[in-house]
Amino acid sequence: MFPLQRNRRLRTNESIRSLVRETHLSPNDFMFPMFVAEGKDYQVEIPSMPGIYRRSLDLTVKEVKALWDLGIKAVNIYVKVDDKLKDNTGKEAWNKNGLMQQTIRAIKDVVPGMIVMPDVALDPYSIYGHDGIIEKGQIINDATVDALTLMSLSHAEAGADFVAPSDMMDGRVLAIRKALEENGHHNVGIMSYSAKYASSFYGPFREALDSAPVDVNEVPKDKKTYQMDYANRIEAIKEALHDVEEGADIVMVKPGIAYLDIVREVKNAINVPVSVYQVSGEYAMVKAAAERGWLDHDKIMIEQLHCIKRAGADIISTYFAKEAAIILNQ
Repeated sequence: MFPLQRNRRLRTNESIRSLVRETHLSPNDFMFPMFVAEGKDYQVEIPSMPGIYRRSLDLTVKEVKALWDLGIKAVNIYVKVDDKLKDNTGKEAWNKNGLMQQTIRAIKDVVPGMIVMPDVALDPYSIYGHDGIIEKGQIINDATVDALTLMSLSHAEAGADFVAPSDMMDGRVLAIRKALEENGHHNVGIMSYSAKYASSFYGPFREALDSAPVDVNEVPKDKKTYQMDYANRIEAIKEALHDVEEGADIVMVKPGIAYLDIVREVKNAINVPVSVYQVSGEYAMVKAAAERGWLDHDKIMIEQLHCIKRAGADIISTYFAKEAAIILNQ
């Protein structure tokens, strides 16, 4: 009761604020999403994501070394697949000599301590830009799960520490976990995109991988039949609980800043770590506003990352990881 209690006493100066601070941020919290392309000595900036690049494998490995030196311990890998390798089955996704499999091996050879979490979804390999196999205008769940299982096994065999199914098909975590166990990959974990919403924040990412749904007849125009409705909250808890029951070691909420209520709900409901993906559109908005002088880039970046962690994130997958780590290491 005032004046016996004056809450401002604990805000008097930076020393006391630091002493009682509830949320602490470090490079250990971050996972860095990386885009890999064919070729050698190739690096192209993604126009809508300043500072983020598609890199060839040799330059990707070089960048991974730099991330490790900054204290970043995990990378999330996505590949830009040549159009001639795409079809409706996604079979290039489990090619043992495919770009993703080469990337996993190369990173683990050079930086063995780096946690490598390759993306598991068919959209980079699909001629239609969808996360699943299409038949008669529908995304076929069970056939897609079979494909995702083959993909996950190929990642595990290449040396992945975790597989990261981002597709939102029903039952895929259980199928992948069973396959990993049956093939001796007992220590390969699953980070499941459990609450992945059908969001408009993904635009720059789809530009980076050329993976947006194509506009042709008998192909769904969006991903709303498998990604979640952004109006729903309880559904996210149900999805996360189901994935944990099926064997997920980590669950993810995606996007981030606009979905922190979901992060807290999921964190309160489950007993495994929660990852949050601060997605491409969130990154692009900060970059665009800072470029125009409307926001202080570094301050808003660090504030947003603190907010994501405060909401309940144990891991933050963010394109800001490298920039934030440099600041936090000062």
